[in-house]
Amino acid sequence: MDIASRNHVTVTGNPQGPTVVLAHGFGCDQNMWRLTVPALADDYRVVLFDYVGSGRSDASAFSEDRYSSLEGYARDVVEVCEALDLRDAVFVGHSVSAMIGVLAAGLAPDRIGALVMVAPSPRYIDDEGYRGGFSAEDIDELLASLEANYLGWSAAMAPVIMGNADRPALGDELRNSFCATDPDMARVFARTTFLSDSRDDLKGVTVPTLILECTQDVIAPREVGAFVHRAVPGSTLVTLDATGHCPHLSAPDATNQAITDFLASL
Repeated sequence: MDIASRNHVTVTGNPQGPTVVLAHGFGCDQNMWRLTVPALADDYRVVLFDYVGSGRSDASAFSEDRYSSLEGYARDVVEVCEALDLRDAVFVGHSVSAMIGVLAAGLAPDRIGALVMVAPSPRYIDDEGYRGGFSAEDIDELLASLEANYLGWSAAMAPVIMGNADRPALGDELRNSFCATDPDMARVFARTTFLSDSRDDLKGVTVPTLILECTQDVIAPREVGAFVHRAVPGSTLVTLDATGHCPHLSAPDATNQAITDFLASL
């Protein structure tokens, strides 16, 4: 299978520069990075892609068995890196993609040399001694609502996730992105995302890591950012002057500055 077509891989920026891979979150696609690409393009080779079932990926490649675990998405990342023969790339993952990046770095340590986690969460469900932001009942209700009426769920949840009520266009964009995703494939990705537990995987991260959190984020509260920071040896935690779960859209300048500062430090 042609991996570039399967994942609608796009390569832009400086072909002589170090490589940065931008990975979108649930219900999104590579277009969500359009405000970040210009900040990187002069100095870095920028690789974007869509997970199978998202954006302009090849939907015929979708397998519920493969994508019922984060490892399936991580294998996609590794295969994209292999197809482009990437070495020591910086993987920038938004939301669930942050944990997918952790898994991919473990599977192919020669391919990924650093991680940027944008609004990460290794587990969304509260546990003893851990606050993920949701009870098990919350997640059960969220998934049941999504599966019963995906379009209705998207309309209700997108503004909440985006978290900038005074800028409704941002919520509208996220809703439109959700609604453009095939509901059956979205159901699988949602279950994989919201029922995942990657806490133990964080301990194995050995590459330089930047964690970006927002001051208020209903999906990944600040307790989660602090947990990830403690769990990843030598990581850097930056709290952006931003609200919501998508700072690369709601506060692109602050997000891009944090990313480029980190890249310059490598």
